[in-house]
Amino acid sequence: MKFLGVSVLSGVLLAGLALPAVGALGLTAKDTAESFENIPDDFKTPPLTQATQIFDAKGGLIAKVYERDRTVLAADQMSPFMRQAQVDIEDARFYEHGAVDLKGVLRAVGKNAESGTASQGASTLTQQYVKNVNVEKAGDDQAAVLEAQRKTLGRKIQELKVAIKLEEDLTKDQILTNYLNITFYGHQAYGVEAASQRYFSKSNKDLTVAEAATLAGMVQNPSQYDAVRYPENTLKRRNVVIDKMLEAKHITADQAKEAKAAPLGLKYKDPQNGCITANAGMGFFCDYVRHVVKQDPTFGKTAAERKKVWDQGGLNIYTTLDPDKQAAAQNAVTTKVKVTDPVSAAATMMEPGSGKILAMAQTRPYGLDPNKNQTVVNLNVDAVMGGGNGFQTGSTFKPILAAAALESGMAPTQPFPSENKIDYPSMSTCSGTWKNTDKPKATVKNESDKEIGPYELKQAMALSVNTYFVQMEQQVGLCAMKQMANKLGITQSAKGDAFQEVPSMVLGTMELSPLTMANVYATFAARGKYCTPIAINKITTVDGKDVKVPQSTCNQAFSENTADALNTVLLNVTEKGTAASLGLDDGRQIAGKTGTTDEKKAAWFSGYTPSLATSVWLGGPAGGVKMKNITIGGKYFPEVFGADGPGPIWQLAMNQALKGAPKEQIQTINIPDPAPKPDPNAPTAGATPPPGDAAAAGGNPGGNPGGTAAAGGNPGGGMIGGGFTFPPGIIGGNGNGNGNGNNGGGRH
Repeated sequence: MKFLGVSVLSGVLLAGLALPAVGALGLTAKDTAESFENIPDDFKTPPLTQATQIFDAKGGLIAKVYERDRTVLAADQMSPFMRQAQVDIEDARFYEHGAVDLKGVLRAVGKNAESGTASQGASTLTQQYVKNVNVEKAGDDQAAVLEAQRKTLGRKIQELKVAIKLEEDLTKDQILTNYLNITFYGHQAYGVEAASQRYFSKSNKDLTVAEAATLAGMVQNPSQYDAVRYPENTLKRRNVVIDKMLEAKHITADQAKEAKAAPLGLKYKDPQNGCITANAGMGFFCDYVRHVVKQDPTFGKTAAERKKVWDQGGLNIYTTLDPDKQAAAQNAVTTKVKVTDPVSAAATMMEPGSGKILAMAQTRPYGLDPNKNQTVVNLNVDAVMGGGNGFQTGSTFKPILAAAALESGMAPTQPFPSENKIDYPSMSTCSGTWKNTDKPKATVKNESDKEIGPYELKQAMALSVNTYFVQMEQQVGLCAMKQMANKLGITQSAKGDAFQEVPSMVLGTMELSPLTMANVYATFAARGKYCTPIAINKITTVDGKDVKVPQSTCNQAFSENTADALNTVLLNVTEKGTAASLGLDDGRQIAGKTGTTDEKKAAWFSGYTPSLATSVWLGGPAGGVKMKNITIGGKYFPEVFGADGPGPIWQLAMNQALKGAPKEQIQTINIPDPAPKPDPNAPTAGATPPPGDAAAAGGNPGGNPGGTAAAGGNPGGGMIGGGFTFPPGIIGGNGNGNGNGNNGGGRH
């Protein structure tokens, strides 16, 4: 056989097919024969790229992604008609000859001699298979693909020697099966299963004679016999294949007659590839999963190894995404904010205590057309995972400092003077001391001129008093705050900048992603148990083998006692503070924190129940939109705050996501309210502020609707300017909440 192969190539092919001289390539029969013994295993069982399917937590298909759309089948999963048709039209003597069909070569020589061209080929199906493997191995390297397709004597010899060895090592049926799985059928369909689904919307095993003949006829020239563009060409070619099947006695005359009489009968489905095909706003989460596979060392030590896993495909990826919660989040961010608005919203939901990402939604749809306000930037995640540069978090960062303070032993009733405006004081860092060397010195101011301390933690968090937290920061130290942030998964900014120990950090100057903040608040909900985020529950290969997936790593970031105290403080924010308007329809307990940055360029609400944590951001996707005198979702805002911008988005999403779920109590401790401060300037009893006026610091409670109640009002009831009612005995708060002091960051 080896001698025959060399003789044919050096003699008949050279003479009959007008290929370049062997001598010009420096090859000899001896060189070729000696290299027959070893061929790569890839040719026996080629690592074919296949489609990967990504599923949600309930088994629903999110998207199918692939470098090449292919599903590998075993021989018994293929239609017998398909196998017969492909052999009959491509290599009728396949089961009779070896790697080289000498009769076919001689026939090609004669045909070419008659025509004076080299138009008639003589490759066997095995040789065609070898060529396809070389193209497959080239992947997306266009130079390698062209090299694999070059029609040169050197290439013919290389293909032939591999074909000869394959015929020794594999059965004819094995070679045919491999061929049918690797061959291109046009319209991004590789292999017979993808082709069957593409053109007839059915599995290959269910094809009729006519349908099998249609696919088999395409292989010779998928462009010329394109069933969608040139159906008449395809129909003629199909009938040629049917005649060949009849000639080979693989079908009866009646079957042939019936098949040729049948219409082409296409049920064509466009290629559905990639996260762009995902439904219900799941494209961004789909893209996040892609980044996980390409970056997590669980899938390979090197980037090249991980890329190969993704490109090779053939995986069934079962994710943590809850379709019901995803629908709730997606509905909220698209109902409250329009895709044509100058701002966008993003929301991430997580399961406390497990690290599972349950939903990931944003207003602007996943896509490549900016004219339709589409984007592929996932605003929920860090840049390295396909996201943007993050956003300043405003006062949603303050609970991180509070956790550090409580964990260090500070009492939750610890008061600080909390003057209305102060210079940033010197503070200890992990490596020394931060000093306020600005000229003039950098200052921090409370939102309202009426906010004058002293305050304790519950009241300061409810009203988001900037100077209180800066003074707490000074006592605790920047290092302790940084270490707590690190324990909660914050080690750098969303775009990868290093964590900077600066006092303005407590006001939320660091740019972070909604996923990061959702996980921080999930840790609060889990009573201090921090878990690294995970998006994948399980992966199997198409043949049912399990693939190792990343696991969430959990640890106790701070004690349960600290968590219970912090939860008490954050529950007070939603019951009596800046988020008092965000209660859920079923009255269940919620805890959280509002946040708004300087110039209203970003607004947040991050909140939770024991079973679900959600963080919502609202702002310009590039961070530069000042949300003042702006219309969002059809509603006009003089200014946007955490409670009235992202807050209602959070509220709508949580109402839907938790509908029908058991009510759970947030674990709290008793933290007494501070005694009310006497106010010598208080109006006489019974005096009523004029409509729309603010309740001054120390003034009577409340005010008529439309006013703004400044911090520090005496206990009492009444409608506060932000549009919500404080119960009797509650300190008056700013109904909307607002920005911060110097150096960026935010407050309410």
